[in-house]
Amino acid sequence: MALYGLLGGTLGHSFSPQIHNLLASYEYRLFPMPEKDVEPFLKEHNFEGINVTIPYKETVIPFCDTLSDSAKRLKSVNTITVKNGRLHGDNTDYYGFTYMLKKAGIDVKNRKCIVLGSGGSSKTVCAVLHDLDASSVTVISRSGEDNYDNISRHFDAEIIVNTTPVGMYPKTNVSCIELQSFRNCKGVLDIIYNPAKTKLISDAEKMNIPYSNGLPMLVAQAKKACEIFLDKKINDSEIDRIVKIIERQTKNIILIGMPSCGKSSVGKMIAEILNREFIDTDSEIEKIANKPIPQIFSEDGEEIFRQIETDALSEVSKLSSKVIATGGGIVNLERNHYLLRQNSVVVYLSRDIEKLSTDNRPLSKNIENLKRLYDERIDFYKTLCDFEIDSNESVEITSKKLLEALGYENSCN
Repeated sequence: MALYGLLGGTLGHSFSPQIHNLLASYEYRLFPMPEKDVEPFLKEHNFEGINVTIPYKETVIPFCDTLSDSAKRLKSVNTITVKNGRLHGDNTDYYGFTYMLKKAGIDVKNRKCIVLGSGGSSKTVCAVLHDLDASSVTVISRSGEDNYDNISRHFDAEIIVNTTPVGMYPKTNVSCIELQSFRNCKGVLDIIYNPAKTKLISDAEKMNIPYSNGLPMLVAQAKKACEIFLDKKINDSEIDRIVKIIERQTKNIILIGMPSCGKSSVGKMIAEILNREFIDTDSEIEKIANKPIPQIFSEDGEEIFRQIETDALSEVSKLSSKVIATGGGIVNLERNHYLLRQNSVVVYLSRDIEKLSTDNRPLSKNIENLKRLYDERIDFYKTLCDFEIDSNESVEITSKKLLEALGYENSCN
């Protein structure tokens, strides 16, 4: 079988194998390696075709025997094929970013654009923006004429594109800029796709600014690369189909709701059905503290507990393809809101108060406390969730309703 794959530095976060497996039937591997190994790898070229990602899109150019017009223009190669024993370099990122803009419905014509980062992807993004008649395109880099120290002179930018790895898994919840300073912003695009929502994307969502993460670009460029690999046309409708599949496969399912509403029981059941790992943040908290939760409350107090809870959530929420049950009060702190939504579908399990247990609950020892906590949390539950599922019935029925709501109908049979 012909061999294809992805060449890059650190590739543990890559979704490319899943995407190419959905596009075609060839074998597709990851080839992570240090820069010193790139030249011998390419000279041996024991593959039919490879994609290239950070940080080697420019590194590979001298080793290509021929380049496409787009690769020459952009000085960036992300697709290499072997033709008659010779390496041909191409660039499909241009197509990918163009598709990403179109799908997001973000118009750049006659608008001031800034591009964060100056690497290979930045050059491609700048070319697309220029070709789509942006009024101006400015690259912001750490040491360039336009940098993060003087970025205030570009606070009037209307379109912002992030091409840096800042905010990418595993170092999430950080951003190159404070988006709130860009009061005239009309669109935000981040080519990062893991996590699904970087801090930059989350800020755009809060400000009601149109946005897109990098998954549509990733799938679109992969589709174009696959066309080059196999020398055949693939319908653009495949891009949307695969984006939806990858989102469903890779996003966590996070369960929120009041204590004893069924988060752990339902979570374990759907994790088993979907063949995913189940994680309970309460268990993670006890591992970190090396003591049970009631003891944390009695010895250290709620403030310490909440900080440990945030630490635990920060670690598990940036993972992919997990089922995560959370504590009832995790929604109370704003610092947790981004963490809950950065890489997950959030499901609120709602249950009638009179059906909630108060046994062994540090903060809800009686029905009066339970009602007070419910009143404090209900608005957070409803605003943070993507889906609300009634959990008053059995674990089996609740799990079935949840999976159906998330589009896993075939898993419920």
